[in-house]
Amino acid sequence: MRLRKETILFSMVGVVALILLSSHVFPPVDNGEKESIILQTVMKNIERMHFKPRPIDDEFSEDVFDLYIDRTFGKGRFITEEDLMRLKIYKDDIDNQVNEGRYDFFDMAMDILKKNREKTQAYYREILAKPFDFTIDEQVEMDGEKRPLAKDDEELKTFWRKYLKYEVLQRYLEAKEKQEKVIAGEGEEADEPKNGKVKKEDDLVIKSDRELEQEARKDALEMFDKWYERMGKVRREDQVGYYINTITAVFDPHTNYFKPIDKQNFDIRFSGRLEGIGAQLRVEGDYTKVIKIIVGGPAWKEKELEENDIIMKVTQDGDEEPTDIKGMVIDDVVQLIRGKKDTKVTLTVKKVDGTIKDITITRDIVIMDESFAKSLILKGEDNERIGYLYLPSFYADFEHPEGRMCATDVAIELEKLKAENVDGIILDLRNNGGGSLRDVVKMSGFFVEKGPIVQVKSRNRSPRILKDNDPSVQYSGPLVVMVNSFSASASEILAAALQDYDRAIIVGSPTTFGKGTVQRFIPLDETIPGFDQFKPLGNLKLTMQKFYRVNGGSTQLKGVASDIVLPDSYMYIKTGEREQEKPLKWTEIAGVPYNQEVYHVKPALAAVKRNSLARMEQDTVFAKIKENAMIVKQQQDNTTYPLEFNAFKAKEDKLEAEAKAYENLFKKVVIPDVENLPEDLAGIERDESKKARNDDWKKSVSKDVYIKETMNILHDLIVFSGDNNR
Repeated sequence: MRLRKETILFSMVGVVALILLSSHVFPPVDNGEKESIILQTVMKNIERMHFKPRPIDDEFSEDVFDLYIDRTFGKGRFITEEDLMRLKIYKDDIDNQVNEGRYDFFDMAMDILKKNREKTQAYYREILAKPFDFTIDEQVEMDGEKRPLAKDDEELKTFWRKYLKYEVLQRYLEAKEKQEKVIAGEGEEADEPKNGKVKKEDDLVIKSDRELEQEARKDALEMFDKWYERMGKVRREDQVGYYINTITAVFDPHTNYFKPIDKQNFDIRFSGRLEGIGAQLRVEGDYTKVIKIIVGGPAWKEKELEENDIIMKVTQDGDEEPTDIKGMVIDDVVQLIRGKKDTKVTLTVKKVDGTIKDITITRDIVIMDESFAKSLILKGEDNERIGYLYLPSFYADFEHPEGRMCATDVAIELEKLKAENVDGIILDLRNNGGGSLRDVVKMSGFFVEKGPIVQVKSRNRSPRILKDNDPSVQYSGPLVVMVNSFSASASEILAAALQDYDRAIIVGSPTTFGKGTVQRFIPLDETIPGFDQFKPLGNLKLTMQKFYRVNGGSTQLKGVASDIVLPDSYMYIKTGEREQEKPLKWTEIAGVPYNQEVYHVKPALAAVKRNSLARMEQDTVFAKIKENAMIVKQQQDNTTYPLEFNAFKAKEDKLEAEAKAYENLFKKVVIPDVENLPEDLAGIERDESKKARNDDWKKSVSKDVYIKETMNILHDLIVFSGDNNR
């Protein structure tokens, strides 16, 4: 089997899936034999190449069963104990079904889910047709993990009644308070109600409690109808993919099956490049709406397609008749609109003003520059010029010679910052979920002399040491790396290497995410001969290796511990790899020799840390952040809601008061001098949309208390390490 070197990567954590209109069309196939082939091919590849495969036995079967029930039935919204007992006949048989490519358990689960959705739809429509009594003393548990499963349909309907009452009560309270504020704002007493309504001088209609409750039920009904409509449009092939991904999840959280279109969307996010018209879509009801035009793309250049346009029909170049897309799921719509560079597609759209228009767009390459590395100059203490380098992901485009690579881009940003004679650099890896292994190794070498960066271990093999072989150092000055609990994978390799080499101070959450595994995409078509009528089968993102620090420790589960911890609102919430389902265990291997003489932070670290802690103790903002973190934890733990109006209002008022106490924490400018690099200004000023996004970015940086404290840390590092690093 051929495995391309370029497909090695660290899976990204916490990315938001975007439907981007780019090239390639995958014809939909719904075929039982194809489903069997995909399942068996996935399992064979896992058995052959997964870092730690497990026996396909009864224990495996029980794990798949429990996980699928938990994931599929809405935390008890769509299943009862009676339903569960029916499904349990398969609890110890899923292993046999998987080996044989059968879907007996899945098919029964889908049948029960379909019937229960129909049943619960009847519940909510019946329940929402009648007024609620908000004087009854009762409560509802909103956390499905804490809520016991309904024994039968009667208990399930009781839960739905309370669940719906909670939704309506929220809307009712919000509308009632909004109306009361409007009345108070008028500065006059309302007249006595006439026929349930009070009319004020400005023609504002004041509604009775009965009318407000009725409207709240109507809003809830509309919301649930839309939700059930979306669920009804989920195709079997998507449900099968979801089931297969439950099976892969019992090996580890990052082994996943990707349908062809899902792999393409991943590649777009990973490379920051797409080939298409440059628009993002969303289905609303039966219609497909344009929600964003990508700056620089064909749709943006031609200026005819706009946000909020409703796409009604699609005509491919050469088609005699357009395709009516009303009621189509988003994947099918996207496949119709996608196509190769220089081909044309005609969209029949309904504009906001109601006019109908045919818009022909020539597809082209679109680059999403918001996903790439970028820099600013921040003015610090003693007129220090601080370089701020933001890296949103370890992106890489291996498919195109001109494709963007994050290591290359970071090298360019470093040169630009050095040309500005910065006194130190902040590298911001917060929320960076990872990416290219090759690039993180190369990038680490920008800051140290040649040497080992990370150890990578495959199943039953000795560790392979990935080294920076370039003795040159691109940046040799003071360096601080910002991380948080969502900095994962490749971000953790870079942070760990620079920490082990004593090259940078790591600042942020107590630990990073804790994902210490390496994935590779396996094209299923290449692993099974024949069956061409069913191809493409998709891809398997497979965990094949674990990575280890040069000191031998693993970031798996433990993450990288920050040298200086900056409190955040989630510091008491359990997050990261350790909270994932079935993560691989933490292990340790022997370290390897490593050393660098460029710049050492350890001689200054104790003093820098002491100063930072002293500042945060005196800082009212960080004190508030700590308070808020405890409140967030309490809110997470307290998930039972009263359904009596006064009690519900008291709880909501408490939550609102707590939120208000912290809502202005990040609205004050704390970094007054934030500048673009001169080299970047011409490109920014040329593009009105890019200029607006840049202004928003600079504004957010200027109000970021975490960057401000990191600047203080960098200042102390410069001061305290000066003699030691000359």
